[in-house]
Amino acid sequence: MKNHEVVNIRGQLPRDAVRLLADVPGVVVEPTKANTDVVLRAGQVSVAVEVKAWPAITTAAARQVVAYAAELDRGTTLVAVARTITEEAREQLTAAGIGCIDATGAIRLDLPGLYIWRDAQRTPPGGTRARPVAVSGKAGLAAQAMLREPERPWTVQDLAEAAEVSVGLVHRLFVRLEADGLLQVEGTGPRKTRRVSDPGGLLDVWAAEMRDRDLRTLRAHRLARNPEALAATLSKALTSAGLDHAVTGAAAAARLAPFVTAIPVTEVWVPELSDLAAVADAAGAREVSEGHNVVLRSARDDLALAFRGRVTDVWLADTFRVYLDLRADPRRGREQADRLRAEVLGL
Repeated sequence: MKNHEVVNIRGQLPRDAVRLLADVPGVVVEPTKANTDVVLRAGQVSVAVEVKAWPAITTAAARQVVAYAAELDRGTTLVAVARTITEEAREQLTAAGIGCIDATGAIRLDLPGLYIWRDAQRTPPGGTRARPVAVSGKAGLAAQAMLREPERPWTVQDLAEAAEVSVGLVHRLFVRLEADGLLQVEGTGPRKTRRVSDPGGLLDVWAAEMRDRDLRTLRAHRLARNPEALAATLSKALTSAGLDHAVTGAAAAARLAPFVTAIPVTEVWVPELSDLAAVADAAGAREVSEGHNVVLRSARDDLALAFRGRVTDVWLADTFRVYLDLRADPRRGREQADRLRAEVLGL
């Protein structure tokens, strides 16, 4: 937080906003029963605001928040409160002049005379509530399975089998996603099912929270006619060697949609226990410290290989995984990821 240690919010606040703000570190809430304006104060600066709570704010929900703010009386400043707000949603809200606070402790307030910017805190000081399951690791794999079949009504057992994860983990994930307003619940008891109600929102959350653990990489070079042909050459060689793999990033996106024209390197996921140098040798590539056109990767639990598929002559990572990997690429990756999301994923 810049310039201020404590944010004090006083006035007639919505009950759900009070509940969400109660555990946010650095925020003090003083609800009043009187019909008074809500005032946000930090240091010597006070700003009259409207505080409204949402279960969770994704990019899709952020558009609704912006539309809601546009209907307020001129001069009214909106502060959106949610249990979770994705980074993309924060950017949208901030650009629209809307303040935002979520239960992880992240604060974005760019208000008249008041600027506060703080990232999420993993464990709130003195907090005692259990942190909800992150949509990462095997929980992220379950979310990915749901994204692949968003219209499917999932039981706990169905999703556990599809993602090859524990029933307990799926149950905790469902609790998290229901609280975030991302699932539609139908039925009760053993017949209870969940269906994705906001695929774009679920993709936002998964992309924001997913982290590959124990990541290893090896840079290599292999001669090829052109970057487009390199993926096929590598995939054929690795298949012949009996090595599981999945091409990802720009090289994979180029085979899924025509808009990707620049393929600086071909990225390939291989199993966690692989000897990366031996994989490079099997692919006919040589390890280099510079001038590489191939990157071999492996990570814990082989999550990036899940749901891979063969497109013509190349094994590709699942399209949602390709999107995730593109986002992490500093070379126009975010731009290409956005195009892939719009034109292929339709989200």
